[in-house]
Amino acid sequence: MVFKQKHILGLKELTAEEINLILDTAESMKEVSQRDVKKVPALRGVTVVNLFFEPSTRTRSSFEIAEKRLSADVLNFTPTQSSVVKGETLLDTARNLEAMGATVIVIRHAMSGAPWLLARELDSSIVNAGDGSHEHPSQALLDLFTVREVKKEIQGLKVVIVGDILHSRVARSNIWGFIKLGAEVRLVGPPTMMPQDVEKMDVKVYYSLEQALKGADVVIMLRIQMERQGSGLFPSLREYSRFYGLTRERLRLAKEDVMLMHPGPINRGVELSSEVADDVHSVILDQVTNGISVRMAMLYLVATGGGNA
Repeated sequence: MVFKQKHILGLKELTAEEINLILDTAESMKEVSQRDVKKVPALRGVTVVNLFFEPSTRTRSSFEIAEKRLSADVLNFTPTQSSVVKGETLLDTARNLEAMGATVIVIRHAMSGAPWLLARELDSSIVNAGDGSHEHPSQALLDLFTVREVKKEIQGLKVVIVGDILHSRVARSNIWGFIKLGAEVRLVGPPTMMPQDVEKMDVKVYYSLEQALKGADVVIMLRIQMERQGSGLFPSLREYSRFYGLTRERLRLAKEDVMLMHPGPINRGVELSSEVADDVHSVILDQVTNGISVRMAMLYLVATGGGNA
């Protein structure tokens, strides 16, 4: 199967077949990452620009490692040391980078829709590394990859997403991805953090964590995004943790072989206790490792369209 998408902007735009092609390609890329020499010439001669307008540790580092393992030429753009501080627009900045030969632009931006703007106006391939509270496709794809690696199949699994659904681009992309691959998705969090009409996305909504966890195969804990909240949506962190923090006792309500995930960074003692974060059920560091393989697959597919790595 050939990957026909020029860009990867969100999981809403991808078919189940395209998602599976990315996951299958990531399996081949993972084999590359396990070699002594972790490098292939797949993107030799291709210039990739990492255009990050928001802070990032895992995603930015993971993309850069992925690009270098594919032998791409990599440019890391830092807004605070660029003409952005002189008032240059996002589009002008991107057009200038494209004029220097950027084949692929990986963008993270606080404004929802910024990757779509670049995809519409530029000839380069655009990869969304997170836009506002809208989508974070690479995180959802690495979550799907990690679950499929352990459970072998996603169809029929019960996936619980816990926390700040309203502001979470991770949650939105995961909902699209898991639903398209046949999982049952349960959302749980305070009513003030639940998007209006979210049930229309074919999910089940809970306000009791205990109820949502019963029989769960996968639990995805979300970070409380204080930076995106205009006003307090819950009385205090202690209050939030009391009702929605994951403890070992609560986790026992899920299936015995439940997988615990978190996109990071973790607020230990708020979203989940330290004993749970480091529990045998936790695959949080596996998610980080798999992120490189999944991002290699994304870059390879948008740059070449090839389905066989």
